[in-house]
Amino acid sequence: MPAPVISRRPLRRLPVFALYGEGRAGTLRMLHIESIDSRSRLYDWEIDAHIHHGLHQLLWLRHGSVHALLDETRIAASGPVALVIPPGVAHAFRFARHTQGYVFTFDAALLAERDDEEAGTALRTLFATPAAIPLPAEDAAMLRLDVLWQALHAEAQAPSALVSGPVPLWLGRCVVWQLAQWRAHSDERPRVQGQHALYTRWLVLVEKHYTKHWPITHYASELGLSTERLNRLVRAETGLSAQQIVHERLVREACRLLMYVQAPVSQLAFDLGFRDPAYFSRFFRRHTGFTPAAFRQKA
Repeated sequence: MPAPVISRRPLRRLPVFALYGEGRAGTLRMLHIESIDSRSRLYDWEIDAHIHHGLHQLLWLRHGSVHALLDETRIAASGPVALVIPPGVAHAFRFARHTQGYVFTFDAALLAERDDEEAGTALRTLFATPAAIPLPAEDAAMLRLDVLWQALHAEAQAPSALVSGPVPLWLGRCVVWQLAQWRAHSDERPRVQGQHALYTRWLVLVEKHYTKHWPITHYASELGLSTERLNRLVRAETGLSAQQIVHERLVREACRLLMYVQAPVSQLAFDLGFRDPAYFSRFFRRHTGFTPAAFRQKA
């Protein structure tokens, strides 16, 4: 299909949402998918310019057309096409009526958690820059991708106990991986620069090394940044410091192990990279209000 039509214009300061029209609370730890029409028809098929901090977003347009704004880039495209929206990118959509497709909004750390390096590589490749990725309408790979989108959306309609399970994560990873393959093999290689790519690289790096208890200076060095710039980058996306993000990841894994692994607390502390189980207990209590033993009993 022909490449999307692109032009440029400047942007002004824009509102920040978790999901369009909703507040900022609870933006992190999100894995949300909805049909395009479920929200856009409430706004007469036009979504005004806004931003999501700390969240990645994919728009899958199967049938219909859209005029989109991604930062300073205007795009006019028809389905099938995927729009890639890294965190912090201003975006707006005007859909043709009865356009069909999905919008997937998620915290990339969720997709990278406890996975091999393939997920991290796919996230870095796909979200290097904002983009529109057109796909051939009857290509077999595109049809398989469309099935994945439908399955992911179907899981979101399941009872809450099922939605919180691993299947949406698996399907979300599959969607990201498939689209990353399309982007990696496109004629124009995505640039791997800018704060969008750096933030995604940061999340993947934390997932890979958080149990090593690297100082933030080490993370910054791996990314080619100063510590101050890394903290500014992370705080702009999440409202938290880089150290807070690393600590949250450690606490989250500690909670998971305490709930599901029947090993002594001291052993779990060593598994999480703590050299002193007593320090681990103080660290855990400071962040949760419970000692590890009390949390395990409560859970």
